[in-house]
Amino acid sequence: MSSVKFFFPDSHDYVDPSFDFIAEKGNQHRIRQRDDYYPHEIFSARPYDGMLVSKAIVDGTEKGSSKYTVAQRQRFFRQGVKRFLRLPHDVPVMGDCGAFSYASEYLPPYTVEEVAEFYETCGFDFGISVDHIIFAFEAAGRDAQKIQGDELVECKRRKQLTLELADNFLKKSNSCRFTPLGVAHGWNPESMADSVAALQKMGYDRITLGGMVPLKTPDIMRCLEAVNQVRKTNTQFHLLGISRVEHVEAYQRYGVSSFDSTSPLQQAFKDSKNNYHTLGGLNYVAIRVPQVDGNPALMRAIKSGKVDQNKAKILEKKCLETLRLYEKREVGITETLSILRDYEVITGIVENKKSLIPQYERTLSDRPWESCSCDICQKIGIEVVLFRGAERNRRRGFHNIFVLHEKLKKNLGLKITQEASA
Repeated sequence: MSSVKFFFPDSHDYVDPSFDFIAEKGNQHRIRQRDDYYPHEIFSARPYDGMLVSKAIVDGTEKGSSKYTVAQRQRFFRQGVKRFLRLPHDVPVMGDCGAFSYASEYLPPYTVEEVAEFYETCGFDFGISVDHIIFAFEAAGRDAQKIQGDELVECKRRKQLTLELADNFLKKSNSCRFTPLGVAHGWNPESMADSVAALQKMGYDRITLGGMVPLKTPDIMRCLEAVNQVRKTNTQFHLLGISRVEHVEAYQRYGVSSFDSTSPLQQAFKDSKNNYHTLGGLNYVAIRVPQVDGNPALMRAIKSGKVDQNKAKILEKKCLETLRLYEKREVGITETLSILRDYEVITGIVENKKSLIPQYERTLSDRPWESCSCDICQKIGIEVVLFRGAERNRRRGFHNIFVLHEKLKKNLGLKITQEASA
């Protein structure tokens, strides 16, 4: 029984291994990326099965700049993708075009030849064809609304364009070392299934299902059911930007062999409540202790006179000291929450949000970092649940990636065990 693989998309997500959480600084001679650690360098066991790199991230587009510096980009092309990412040779890397970055354009900014050369030159194992994303979708249930008129015309144009590009891409990649994947787009399950059938007719046995990131789970499942009806036995699907590992058994039934997602990482610092994930399924709010000298909103409030800078600095320091004492069980939760509440009064003027003290109490009471076996929680303890600066927030995101991968392995292992004993 084949397993479902998790590919982690690269977007310059790494941390400074020299960072001192007490002094709040790292090595002054550090060079970003070269000296920093990716998730696979932080953990003793790699927290994903492969990585995905978008051409748009490396090269940029006509209207969007590259996330790589000139020096990094030159080194990427000189060394190749695996050496640049410091990945073992046997870890697969998938490439795509980054269609979200040019979704508003009439045409993709890259030619088939440019993309194929990018994959081949940089040593990718898998390469996804050039596509143009379709955002419109006919949802089921109360949200159901037929797409029609000019919107439908544009959906059909993008679908046909993506198929034509896929056909050309397959021909161009015949002599290349990477395995090509065609992209299926659609505005409902039927049009998605039609794309899959067309790609299989071209000769693709690996197909990427794109444009489904904004969809609710029931609509994703509707699409998977539809494409499974036309799927050939040897056809494998990759889900772009979709995780939801609780549905891994359904994924396998429908021919999904891999997916990629940054959601666990993003939730660490963009979600309002699901910042810290656990294997048991419970998610926790990270404790906000914004930096007086590093938080733009707080600095604006200080400059405007809404916040007293000296008082803020004193409370900031007191919060961190108390939280670390709490971790050592040298102060109680009541005192800790009291200090956090005092600091929240100041930051609340900036954030203008509801108090998070009840959620903080749950996080502190349960002490989830103590029962986590990941290398990050074991090393930095309570610092992982502090919402404060990129070094902590990104490490918490790495922890969430680890949890997703462990859940994936656990679900697959359970399924295999059940089938073996049946």
